[in-house]
Amino acid sequence: MRTLRFHEYGEPLDVLRLEDAEPPTPGPGQVRVAVQACGLNPADWALCGGLFGGDLPRGVGLEVAGTVDAVGDGVTGTRVGDPVFGPAPFGGTSAGASERALLDVWFPRPEGLDPVGAAALPMAVETAYRGLDALGVRDGATVLVNGAGTTVGYAAVQIALRHGARVVATAGRTHAEALRAAGADVTGYGEGVAERVTALAGGPVDLAFDAAPVSNALPELVRTVKAPEHVLTVSDFDAAKEHGALFSGPGGVGTVRNDVLGEYAQLAAEGRFTVPVARTFPLDDWRAAAELSLSGRARGKVVLEIG
Repeated sequence: MRTLRFHEYGEPLDVLRLEDAEPPTPGPGQVRVAVQACGLNPADWALCGGLFGGDLPRGVGLEVAGTVDAVGDGVTGTRVGDPVFGPAPFGGTSAGASERALLDVWFPRPEGLDPVGAAALPMAVETAYRGLDALGVRDGATVLVNGAGTTVGYAAVQIALRHGARVVATAGRTHAEALRAAGADVTGYGEGVAERVTALAGGPVDLAFDAAPVSNALPELVRTVKAPEHVLTVSDFDAAKEHGALFSGPGGVGTVRNDVLGEYAQLAAEGRFTVPVARTFPLDDWRAAAELSLSGRARGKVVLEIG
């Protein structure tokens, strides 16, 4: 099979290579998937840099949609040929950016949701849901989502609204109107954001969820709430520690919430939830896909189409 992976740590564009390898064999409780689409994320590039270091080579592509082509011992309720999607393990010698991938966790891909749309879901939905859950988002709360133009932030706005919260979102022009149509109040990034947010909310917000890339936003976000621990970031861990905010990630708060992926896939199939896809690329064009993802200007999920 063809697979995109690295044999040494370093800059992604320097260490990744598309090469041939033996297809992985599913172990107990695993399925092997003939991959049709694979989402790319900042976590993939962090793996290349040494995140969760381990034996090499390692694969990238942590979001997978495809059809089951082999099952491991103990797997029930899933057959060869079933359309599925899910998060790929972080530590495999290959991952989702391959013609075959192993999954420890998977869900049926509902009718009406294509492979690209399914591959866009796992990381954004799980990260957003985990953070909002740890933050305590609830019916009737006013929630700020900073970085609502990111895939995680875009998902977080919709998830918070489904929880019955009022949402104030910061976003650029690309997604602002769609976020307003979903039910959020939207303002821009940059200087004065704390004042704009509190003006929209009519005072301090109850909770603030930060999905934006690492920047100097945390001090501003802390000014939008009554206490620093009412802010949670999924990106700027160092600033969270400095300012007394919460963070969700390695060593932080929250538990993995892959259990909700099936629910949100069904909502996506019904047109009631979405993670925006910026562009798709064939596997042979992985370098262009990686460059777009690494640029920070994709304005949506970058997806490899493989099968």
